[in-house]
Amino acid sequence: MRFALTRRGAGRAAFVVSVALGLTACSAGTGTGNPAATRAPRSSTTTTSTSSTTTTTTTTTTTTTTLPPAAALHPLAVPGPLAPFDAVPAPGEGAWVPAGRNVGGEPAVYETDLVPPGGTAAAGIAWMDTKLLSARLYSGSKSPGGGPYLFTAPVLPAQAATLVAAFNGGFLMKDARGGYYTEGRTVDPLVPGSASLVIATDGSVTVGAWGSDVAMTPNVAAVRQNLVLLVAAGQPTAAAASPVWQAWGNTCAATTCSASVPGIEYQWRSGVGVTADGALVYVAGPSLDPLQLAQLLARAGTVRGMELDINPYWPVFATYAPVPGAVAAPANGSSLHPSSVQGPATFFTSSWARDFVTMSARAVPAPTAPG
Repeated sequence: MRFALTRRGAGRAAFVVSVALGLTACSAGTGTGNPAATRAPRSSTTTTSTSSTTTTTTTTTTTTTTLPPAAALHPLAVPGPLAPFDAVPAPGEGAWVPAGRNVGGEPAVYETDLVPPGGTAAAGIAWMDTKLLSARLYSGSKSPGGGPYLFTAPVLPAQAATLVAAFNGGFLMKDARGGYYTEGRTVDPLVPGSASLVIATDGSVTVGAWGSDVAMTPNVAAVRQNLVLLVAAGQPTAAAASPVWQAWGNTCAATTCSASVPGIEYQWRSGVGVTADGALVYVAGPSLDPLQLAQLLARAGTVRGMELDINPYWPVFATYAPVPGAVAAPANGSSLHPSSVQGPATFFTSSWARDFVTMSARAVPAPTAPG
């Protein structure tokens, strides 16, 4: 499926192009990958048969290339390791590790952590292969409200059969300064310029500013807006660096979320962005200001990124690794960040009243029988 995207070049008039989600450009991750973040190379077998007579010998060589099943989905290149911001990084910082169930024999999610510039607490970072994964927006009774919805918590067994990962949505709509569209209806009017997570009917997903990077087409299945872009053109925006950090949401105090106690700048924050080749990147950490969140998203290769929910109770990213043939469940789930309040059970709880996004395994096309 395709979205209508607008790319804005410096000093040029805006022009609209139709760009397929999950771009097939080269991977944003470059450099030498670590062993945990390397896809198995394609293997080949060579079979030689020899026949001979008393006068001549003829040798025929046939080469057969065996592809992993996921190759039919054309998975993205695995991201290269991320350079830590610290001159003396912690062991393993920035190195990707596979997480969650494989799709067609290949990892579809990789995780790492980085300490942001000037920070001391590591944030978790997840990279998701959108060629192997299909996105879906789940809606809650509080966020966005206005149900009932076909897809809402808890995740049911039919969907759990292919669930690989899930993560939180954005602010309550009264604070989001944006709109919400899902299941064929506009729950809250979409706002031009608002940072938008956009999901197509085929499960493809991207992030951009509404009306300039992304727009409504017949193939749009869901739009979740929240504030304005945090990352644009691969760099933190001027708004992300603003000293008025309160523009990025009201935060809790250090030990309480009472409205009578002033919030703090360095608080739990989460965000999501898209890389140049179409991978989706999620970031969450316990002590981030808006600029640090933007810097982490940019370091992970995103070209456009947005803030999602904030404060200790809401950010959550979980992966699921059931044994083959089983369904995703809290018992086989893992949290991206070890100190997050929520975890793998959150999305399987009927009382969870906020929106979230699931990333599920795409069906691997059956091989074509020889004709």
